Amino acid sequence: MQQPVDVIVVGAGLAGLNAARQLQARGHTVTVLEARDRVGGRTWTVQLEGSPFDAGGQWTGPGHRRMMALVDELGLRTESTFHTGRKVLELEGQASTYSGTIPRISVWKLLRMQVAVWRIEWVCRKVPLDAPWDAAAAAEWDGISVRDFLDRHVHDPEVIALTNAAVRVIFGADVDDLSLLHFLHYLHSGGGLQKLIETHGGNQDRSVVGGAQGLSEGMARGLSDLRLSSPVRSVTQDAEGVTVHTAHGALRARRLVMAIPLPLVGGIPFDPPLPAERQALQEKARMGHTVKIQVLYRQAFWRDGGFTGEAVCTQGPIDVVFDGGVAQGHPALLVFVTGRPAQGWSEQDPQRRRQVILEALQRWFGPQAAEPVLFHETDWSGQPYSGGAPVVLFGKGALSTHGRALRAPVGRIHWAGTETALQCTGFMEGALESGERVAAEVAAALAPPAG
Repeated sequence: MQQPVDVIVVGAGLAGLNAARQLQARGHTVTVLEARDRVGGRTWTVQLEGSPFDAGGQWTGPGHRRMMALVDELGLRTESTFHTGRKVLELEGQASTYSGTIPRISVWKLLRMQVAVWRIEWVCRKVPLDAPWDAAAAAEWDGISVRDFLDRHVHDPEVIALTNAAVRVIFGADVDDLSLLHFLHYLHSGGGLQKLIETHGGNQDRSVVGGAQGLSEGMARGLSDLRLSSPVRSVTQDAEGVTVHTAHGALRARRLVMAIPLPLVGGIPFDPPLPAERQALQEKARMGHTVKIQVLYRQAFWRDGGFTGEAVCTQGPIDVVFDGGVAQGHPALLVFVTGRPAQGWSEQDPQRRRQVILEALQRWFGPQAAEPVLFHETDWSGQPYSGGAPVVLFGKGALSTHGRALRAPVGRIHWAGTETALQCTGFMEGALESGERVAAEVAAALAPPAG
């Protein structure tokens, strides 16, 4: 066994890397273990036709101060998501276009939709950011789905379908499959539903030029001991420290930070076993379903035709489309297949998948959409060290009964990851915040007793 270090961090995504570098800056010795052959976690930048595209997380928005500080520190820059022109809404099979933020649907449906948003925004603020399980109605909200809530308060199938399309992209799950408590807490941490779904001025406002993985690569360069292709096989904890077993041998540390999604933690044996409450939380956690597709073209014909490239579809399999172009790179449309339509997506015939997507793009943006330069899919459910995307989902009853285990240290083991964040849960900002929190937590635990 090698010389022990102060801290081992498992996971070289934004959360783990931020925790590692902050602990290292405090003078602690840190080893980072990453199962993949790259850093970045659910941020992953791929080169397509010579241009960088984000196959994973990519957006940031106003108020994401940690993200912008890191971008500045690393000498990177961001660009606005293209949003000039008309948008497309295909509501239950009927397509229309509109400008601004208000879709062209009947006045009564608009009123119902606005009332639904107001009600959701009002209710979500009743959920404590640091302890959603302490909300007055936590047990009630955790026992029903978002669909149950919408059925009670909205009553309009088309407004519910439109809400579901937005929710699918945010969570990788349908409103039928989301605990209302989890949904409300997530919205509260991110600034409300409207901010989560908006492009201009919302959480999809900007992207990192060159790709979001550049943030992790920049942080990784300053670390003294980063080990890729090192999946954790088991963890043993005793009174003096923690031993982490990998395919390459065992490592010893005084403290351990687990910065990987909860469902993946559940696949690692711990000795002694994790507390029952922690295990129950992990068992009720799963990953969302997201397929992210870049469709590259020779020119941005949708812009020439007066479109933003943004489209929302309530019937699927596409949920939403954005202009996916990057600075000085290929024009592209960015397509999301999420939630239930994404389950088993990659098991379908590849040519059929391509045909379905291109036919929809032709309906909305014209015949030029039929001739892409490249069609590139990333199904995050097929990524073994992610298991899905964009976020961890908590099943009914998980947060209200077992949520206290989410961030609570287990002896010398500490927990990070965007799902543990108090602010901007599920976003890159939330991952950075969780790394910052856990670094302070571990540094305090490592400090010698006063006096």
